[in-house]
Amino acid sequence: MKLNINLKVSDMFDCTVQDNSGNYVIEDYCDYVPDFMPGNHYGDYVELEIDTTTGKILNWRKNAAALVKQFVDDQKENK
Repeated sequence: MKLNINLKVSDMFDCTVQDNSGNYVIEDYCDYVPDFMPGNHYGDYVELEIDTTTGKILNWRKNAAALVKQFVDDQKENK
C-alpha cells in the first residue's frame, strides 16, 4: 500500500541538514520548498509517496545527495 502526503507550506518550509557525523550544516532553514524535494512542488508544496510496509519514500530523487549539497552550498553563500 502507498500513502500520498501533499502539504501546502507556502514560504514556511522548515528543515535542518546534518552531515554524516551528525553535525548541523543547516540548523534552521525556513523559506520555500527546496529543489531537492520530490514532486512538482513549485516551492510551495511537499509531495511524498510513502510505502506503508517499508516506510520508504518512493518518489525520492536518486540524485538527492548532490541536490542537498548544492542547497547547503547556496545557503552558505547567501549568509
